Amino acid sequence: MESQKDNRLHYLDHRKRIKERFVKTGISSFQDYEVLELLLTYALARKDVKSIAKELIARFKTFQGVLDAPLAELKSIKGIGEHTAILLKLTKDCSDFYLRGKILQNNVISCPGDLLNYCRSVMTGLGNEQFRVIFLNAKNEVLHDELLQEGTVDQTAVYPRKILEHALQRKAAALIFVHNHPSGNPEPSSHDKTLTQSLVKVSDTLGIKVHDHIIIGKNRYFSFREEGLI
Repeated sequence: MESQKDNRLHYLDHRKRIKERFVKTGISSFQDYEVLELLLTYALARKDVKSIAKELIARFKTFQGVLDAPLAELKSIKGIGEHTAILLKLTKDCSDFYLRGKILQNNVISCPGDLLNYCRSVMTGLGNEQFRVIFLNAKNEVLHDELLQEGTVDQTAVYPRKILEHALQRKAAALIFVHNHPSGNPEPSSHDKTLTQSLVKVSDTLGIKVHDHIIIGKNRYFSFREEGLI
């Protein structure tokens, strides 16, 4: 009985220390499992969560990998139930929601970092290829962010006519295209280059400017604008 009490006091003291550390120094010095550990204290009030956090990292490799994991796979980890798995998924979605709000508030051309952070958060780690369109007004403010097409592991069927129809419906003055490469390598394929040229040409005939086409990889991105291809 005394041993159980000592163990409980140990992890309660540890929880207190890790919270105090966050308040004092922020999260930048934390390891991935420590960030998870801090987060899990708010879902699992009566457990020592350090071992659970380490098990999550062992299974999904990184903090980002944990948040990107499907709900069912999270629940397969011992100690993670429905409530805790939902908290982890909610954390990811709240981050995306916050970053999306930042790009909606600003001229994205003058704040490209915010747009890139949002796209990386939403699209890095996906198993399938997605093609998104950011619709902008004449002030380069975001009118809408739309997932226009979702494909297989290595290919997305994107139709210029469909994109332009949506652009006209939203009265967009400019567009930014974003898609991911599940392989992790953001270098554009010949198809990516041909599609981009086609989209720029068709958009130009309607007086709609294409600012960029960004490809999101695992740790890198490729910008057609930065590489002089648009």
